[in-house]
Amino acid sequence: MRVTPELLLGAYAAGIFPMADSRHSAELHWVDPRRRGIIPLDGFHISRSLRRSLLTRPHDIRIDSAFAEVVDACADRPDTWINTSIRELYQALHETGDAHSVEVWEGGMLAGGVYGVRLGAAFFGESMFSRRRDGSKIALAYLVHILRSGGFVLFDTQFLTPHLATLGAVEIPRSEYHRRLAWALRLPSSFPTAIPAPQELLSARVRA
Repeated sequence: MRVTPELLLGAYAAGIFPMADSRHSAELHWVDPRRRGIIPLDGFHISRSLRRSLLTRPHDIRIDSAFAEVVDACADRPDTWINTSIRELYQALHETGDAHSVEVWEGGMLAGGVYGVRLGAAFFGESMFSRRRDGSKIALAYLVHILRSGGFVLFDTQFLTPHLATLGAVEIPRSEYHRRLAWALRLPSSFPTAIPAPQELLSARVRA
């Protein structure tokens, strides 16, 4: 079966997402984890070192200025689930305004970023990368700020990794995830073209 962007959005609405076994695999398979990773939007953890990076590192945060480059950077690792089909599908969703990237630029270079899919008031984080220290964490912190400002109620990370756990991610049962997803799909949201004022982000409580 050929996967189209419309089919992909329908899959997200049903609580499932695609993965490939490797960059060379021609096949996609659908995933609906028994336990789902999410970041509660009121529970993102900013460590002292991350806050220091946010306050003192010269960086520029941009939205959707280099979506394809972010996807490629996320796939630039020895093992990846991002194959050619997945790259093309998310690029198509980006072109229709259904997928977004948040990018960290330092010295004119792409230092980190995150991308994902928006549907209703849910955001499905797909992948992130760092080329400089804390690059992905800075991108994720700004993404959480954007989602809070835009009225989102669900930030899906698909799986819980040790790295995401340090940032406040938790696991919830599949049934609870589907309940939250159904609620989020009924609500409106907005994803800005520019970063909202960062005062709230930079004044967030620091976690030791």
